[in-house]
Formats: sequence, structure tokens, C-alpha cells
Amino acid sequence: MSADGESPQDAPSPYLTVREAAAYLHLNEKTLYAMIQDSGIPATKVTGKWLFPRKLLDDWLLESTHGGVLADRLLIAGSDDPWLAHSIARLAQRADDGTLIAYSPCGTRKGLALLAQRRANACPIHWGEAQHATRRHALLLREYTGSSNWVMVQLALREQGVMLSRALAPVSDLAELLARRPLLIQRGPGAGSQHFFTQACTAAGIAAPEAAQTAATEREAAFMVASGAGDCAPGTRAAAGEFNLHFLPLGSEALDLVMPRSLYFRALLQQLLAELASDDSRDLAERLGGYDLAPLGRLREASTA
Repeated sequence: MSADGESPQDAPSPYLTVREAAAYLHLNEKTLYAMIQDSGIPATKVTGKWLFPRKLLDDWLLESTHGGVLADRLLIAGSDDPWLAHSIARLAQRADDGTLIAYSPCGTRKGLALLAQRRANACPIHWGEAQHATRRHALLLREYTGSSNWVMVQLALREQGVMLSRALAPVSDLAELLARRPLLIQRGPGAGSQHFFTQACTAAGIAAPEAAQTAATEREAAFMVASGAGDCAPGTRAAAGEFNLHFLPLGSEALDLVMPRSLYFRALLQQLLAELASDDSRDLAERLGGYDLAPLGRLREASTA
């Protein structure tokens, strides 16, 4: 028995059934089922039955309150990008002491998983060649719970390829590079850069080589190549330039920012978009290299893109 006289058997379960959750939210069960698909309400399916974590349900209610009680927080998780990272850092430096703005580069798929779990507010993604991005990004998002309530803001087109050790260059194409049997630093399977590299190898009819090590982020991969831990790694021209590496271009990709529709209108998100569109940010993209900011700020529905 606890100090307040409540036995473990009397303590409320941390998980609610459909009936309990519907009563808790003052909804009928049919509406609750619809909200699982359309509103991103936190739920998980166990042996065919929906359960609702009580704590996450409370957090969801708070964040859904008019204006958002968490409006002073912007947590971004997903694809790693130097230009975006510098811009977020500048915005965070100017923010009030009580405002939290953070960026966790963890790869496209992990970022989307965190967004679906409501553990992140927005997720930068890239998934394949730019000319197919509208369709591929939309199909990718549909794999995640609540994505019908998400939107995508286009940020940039980026030059994607392979970051090369200065000792390894020059290399004219992918076939020549892989014929040299380089030590490859790979990214995880949910990373957009790894996906692009694998697709490029497949298109060229070349088997992707086994990797010496796996990097958690693109900039970590660049550091590992620069420090001699490997000869090459998938990545962008911008990341290669940051670490004074050579670069083998393989194509262009679209960098989009995914978020719940309601987040788009929050002040912090609009401040971030304004920062990205500023003259300083555009100058930074030019210095880093490999960016085309023409699409910046264009909004499209994730479910119909």
C-alpha cells in the first residue's frame, strides 16, 4: 500500500481502452476511431486492440488547447543539414530564455517516427531524386500514423552524392569510385542520403559495397571521412564542403520540412521560415554550396502531394 493509502490494485492503469478513452474525452467510440487516423491522437495497437497511453493523451490534450500551451517549444528531428542547423542555431540564440528551440539530426525515417509519436514538432526529410520528390515524399509520409494531418513546407533543392577523402579524389563517376574498393562510411537504412546512394548504385547496376562503419548523422559521416576512419560516405555537397572534402555529385534532391498542419501557424515556425529566407541565410547557403532555394516556403498538403 502506498503512502496515501492507495493499493497498487486501485491505482489507475497507465493505458486506457477505447471505451475508457472515449469516456475520458467525452466522445463516442466511432469518433475516437476516426481521430486515430485523422488527428494523430496517441494510440497503439496490441494484439488487435487499441490502447491509449494516459500520459501521452494528456500531453495531446494540452498541446491541442487553443494557442498551444507548448507554443514556446520547437523541437525539430530528422534529416541532417548544415544550412538548416546554422539557421536554427541563430534563431535559438535570439529566443527568450523560456523558449526551447532544438534540432536533433537523426535521419528521415527516425524523425518521421518521432513526429508520429508527437515527440518532435517538425521533421526535415529527403527521399530520392528531386524530380520524384512530390510523389515519393507523399508516399513515405503515408506510412506514419497521423500523416493525413501533416503538411510539407519546401525548403530547398540540394546536390546529393558522395563525400570523398582528399586522398581518394579525383573520381569521375560512381563505377570508378567503387572499383577502387574504398572504405565506405554508411548511414542507417532510414537516412535519406543512404537511400539516395543505394538507389544510385542500383540504377548504375553496381552492388553497394559493405561499409566499414555506420555514422549516426551526415556531418558525423563527413567528420569520419575527414579524420581518416573511411574513404567516402553518402552526403551533400554542403556537408562535404564543411569538412574540406572532395565531392562526387550523383543528383539533386528536395529538402522538405514536415509538421502538423496546426504547427505551421505558430509564431516559432513562422520565425524559422523567415530566418531561412533572410539575406544572411541565403548568403550562408551560397557559401556552403549545393543549394537552390527557389522552392523555399512553398506549402503543400502532405496527403495530396
